[in-house]
Amino acid sequence: CLNRNRGLPLILALLPIKAWSLMSLSQIQARACIRGFTLKLNDLFVVFSAGAGGWSPLTSDRYQWLQVDLGERTKITAVATQGRYGSSDWLTTYLLMFSDTGHNWKQYRQEDSIGSFPGNSNADNVVQYKLQQPAVARFLRLIPLDWNPSGRIGLRLETYGCPYSSDVVSFDGASSLVFRLSPEPRRVSKQIVSLKFKTLRNSGTLLHAEGKDGLSLNLQLERGKLLLLRQGTYNKKLASLGSLLDDQHWHHIVLEQRNGQLNLTVDKHTETVHIPEEFHLWLNVGAIPNPAASKKSFHGCLENLLHNNINLIELAKRGDHQATVQGKVTFSCAEPVSVAVTFPGPHSFLQLPWTTPSTSGGVSVGFQFRTWNKAGLLLTFDLPRQGGVAWLYLSEARLTMQIHKGGRALLELSAGLALNDGQWHSVDLTSRRGHLTLSVDGQEGGVAHASPSFPVSISSQVFFGGCPAEDDSQECENPFNIFQGCMRLLALDNQPVDMIMVQQRLVGNYSQLQMDMCGIIDRCSPSHCEHGGQCSQSWTNFHCNCSNSGYSGATCHSSVHEQSCEAYKHNGNTSGYFYIDVDGSGPIKPQLVFCNMTDVNTWMEIQHNNTELTKVRSSPGVNQHLVHFDYMSEEEQLLSIVDQSEHCQQELSYHCRKSQGSPFSWWLGGPGSGRAQTYWGGAHPDSQQCSCGLQGDCVDPQHYCNCDADRLEWYGQLTQKHLPVRSLVLGDVQRPGSEAAYRVGPLRCHGDRNFWNAAFFNKETSYLHFPTFHGELSADISFFFKTTTSFGVFLENLGIKDFIRIELSSPTQVVFSFDVGNGPLEVRVDSSVLLNDNRWHRVRAERNVKEASLRVDELPVATQEAPADGHIHLQLNSQLFIGGTASRQRGFRGCIRSLQLNGVTLDLEERAKITPGVRPGCPGHCSSYGSLCQNQGRCVEKPNSFHCDCSSSAYTGVFCQTEVSASFKSGTSIVYVFKEPYELSRNRSDLPSSIYSDTIIGGENVSLSFRTTQSPALLLFIRSHYRGYLALLINQHDELELRYELDSSIEAEVLRSSVRGLANGHLHTVTVRKRMDSVSVQVKPLQ
Repeated sequence: CLNRNRGLPLILALLPIKAWSLMSLSQIQARACIRGFTLKLNDLFVVFSAGAGGWSPLTSDRYQWLQVDLGERTKITAVATQGRYGSSDWLTTYLLMFSDTGHNWKQYRQEDSIGSFPGNSNADNVVQYKLQQPAVARFLRLIPLDWNPSGRIGLRLETYGCPYSSDVVSFDGASSLVFRLSPEPRRVSKQIVSLKFKTLRNSGTLLHAEGKDGLSLNLQLERGKLLLLRQGTYNKKLASLGSLLDDQHWHHIVLEQRNGQLNLTVDKHTETVHIPEEFHLWLNVGAIPNPAASKKSFHGCLENLLHNNINLIELAKRGDHQATVQGKVTFSCAEPVSVAVTFPGPHSFLQLPWTTPSTSGGVSVGFQFRTWNKAGLLLTFDLPRQGGVAWLYLSEARLTMQIHKGGRALLELSAGLALNDGQWHSVDLTSRRGHLTLSVDGQEGGVAHASPSFPVSISSQVFFGGCPAEDDSQECENPFNIFQGCMRLLALDNQPVDMIMVQQRLVGNYSQLQMDMCGIIDRCSPSHCEHGGQCSQSWTNFHCNCSNSGYSGATCHSSVHEQSCEAYKHNGNTSGYFYIDVDGSGPIKPQLVFCNMTDVNTWMEIQHNNTELTKVRSSPGVNQHLVHFDYMSEEEQLLSIVDQSEHCQQELSYHCRKSQGSPFSWWLGGPGSGRAQTYWGGAHPDSQQCSCGLQGDCVDPQHYCNCDADRLEWYGQLTQKHLPVRSLVLGDVQRPGSEAAYRVGPLRCHGDRNFWNAAFFNKETSYLHFPTFHGELSADISFFFKTTTSFGVFLENLGIKDFIRIELSSPTQVVFSFDVGNGPLEVRVDSSVLLNDNRWHRVRAERNVKEASLRVDELPVATQEAPADGHIHLQLNSQLFIGGTASRQRGFRGCIRSLQLNGVTLDLEERAKITPGVRPGCPGHCSSYGSLCQNQGRCVEKPNSFHCDCSSSAYTGVFCQTEVSASFKSGTSIVYVFKEPYELSRNRSDLPSSIYSDTIIGGENVSLSFRTTQSPALLLFIRSHYRGYLALLINQHDELELRYELDSSIEAEVLRSSVRGLANGHLHTVTVRKRMDSVSVQVKPLQ
């Protein structure tokens, strides 16, 4: 379109206006104006009169509409509205509908969800809206939603666009077009096929292409979805896109093939598949060559069918030799008229009168419906003479009929299954000569029969979808859920219902219906459920089932697993198998690894298919042995682990005898299948050496590996980034007397560079900036912080109107705020403890199309639901600010660590190195994690992380949680020597004499557990440098006995426990406490 892409005025071009160009629902005289021309609407038709003003129906309600006929299909790019001239009448919000025929209207939606358009705030200003996606239609209908509360509906309207040209072809379900676009099959690097289609049938073949060896590629509709199928020796579904494509509206398809890759686009959604086969340029349109498959032929219209910009419909029109017409093909699009009605809300109903007694002597009601809901009333009527009521409704997606009288069920029938699948289903209810039949989808569905003892007939009215409001005088009762969905092809007593007359209120009555359209939306296509979450839906909402996916949240976006063994350790876990998700909410799947936390470093171990010492078995005529290692983790998982770890290593040992290494042997490691590496454990890359060559202690100084000297073995740890080891190539294994064996251990990595990546902000005006954050539909943000200040912005990113921000608003509150076009929203978490206590606190925020959530530490999650049918895209364009804002106000002072956005860790430390007011790193972790050290273990700070020093504890392990035990045989013992203050002062004569008295301990505690069957037995003996001693033993009576002498001038004392039988082989615990001159002993069995 010209005119700055907006297009030309379309309504103005209709002037002098034709009588059929404008229509209004109002049948009472109303005025309408188009750019100064005043029109008068009488009985739906337009005539001229003088003056100015605008359209303003006599009744202002949501049943009014203004319709424009543009005369031909036109590309509409913009709409402009203005209030009625010189009045208080204007629209504040409205809906737009488009149609090719004046029937079967389609609502225009922004972002696939927003139906309403912003209108005017006064009668004078023009508000123009440029359509995000141009609409192609002949008819436009505007429906008022809200208007000035102090006035009425008032409107002056203009639309903009440009002419639209097209070539169409129609197929009747038994016809097709065949194109041979090249005389011989040939290789082409790129092919593009594009078309539009419309149909009322939910199945049928659109395109069929032939390939080699009987292979073919099919593009076909199946249950309203578009499937791309590869057929041949085996059939495979390559892609599935779209939904509800049988709505008799135009849908756009593009297939773009580049070498072995094919991009399939349906409307605005694209999926990429790989098709390595070449397909001949034979193209069947509308059917497949096999006549037996005529049921899969297409019934509907195609438009603008192009192959590499060649108009194929034009070829067929002019009878080109490359095109063959098969069957009845017409080059126009016949539009079947099918008036549907939508029941969108809780107060929707349709009431139709039942005429005089049936000419067939019974009851016959038929209709089609489609819905996502499992339950809802479809129709109800009263029985005339029995005083009963009949209900036809959905229950658990089955069709059920009940007839009640006096509060009890006289009859119940059920038919059909899974009727909430969004497909059209036909229902027929007939009662004739004492026989009642309920059928769904004819022979393909289900049928239920009954022979009631009473006649089933209709009193006077039939209600579809629901009942009038309670205060209405109509007799209608609905004890079931309301129906939300669409109906069409209604028939009473075998006579079709004229829904246009119903719309004009000439027949029956209705409330809150959308006439001449089906407003069903598939909220699961495309699915907003991520990571394999299963999408289910109702009429107004969708739900994601995240079971067994490893992810959580309303859209299965956030991982439930930590990103490394290091993170599990700091949650207080000990060694074991854990699922780790290296990129959080990113595309890499969680993986099961072993986390070894017995060392100061936390090791992550990834196994492969052979970690045992394996002897090389020679094969005749083969002087080389190839070994490939398959890891339990996928490629992306392995590379991410190696990349984010501080250190990785892998044992590689080669036991050899007369089997030389380089240049006969090498290994492959790194990404993909790996690159050949000629260095070995402990040596430098590309050195062709082993560790002994680097250290100069090989058995033969002329060789850099012991195996090269036909001697012994070499062994070493590989620690470079060429890990993991993918393959081994072992040569020189066929010489007489040669022997070889190898072992490749598991990949072992420790450290998490992302987990400890931190920055310290020491000024309120300082910040770090990064590129714009892109989280249009799903955004998760997580980080740790610690501070002593009361407020500060952690993160902010702005757009033209949209924004996202996380801040500490007070010492006990964190706020997550954002705006995606629906107005600012906030999610708040309040803490009962101070958050500015200089300890690490974790923040996790998520925003998706359904809700926003915020969690701080382990406090309950706070959530905020997204507005129904509102804007869903978060559109940002500024830099991402960390620790501050663009205005340099309310900046954060403190530490931020492990900041991740949608699974990607921002390198705060690297950016902090070049940013004033920000320092890389943030020491001081024991204040937060020191409590993990148990049993008097001491927390020791490390630059990144901490560890527990268990040397002063009788426990070991990563958190000093494992008891230290030993088994003694007769005559064995362990001796510990401790330095006492006296010895220290004796060795340091320059120390003041007061050090002795200052370091005297007022008491001691001794505790131990034992299990034995021997008595007597000495358990513990302690002697001091002052000739005092303490002995703990089991005497000959199996009693515990404590002997001690605290002062050499006093005789030894003996304490005996009252507990006997301690040498019974069970575990007992003993605690000895000394306080000044008193001693106590306690014995109890250990459970």
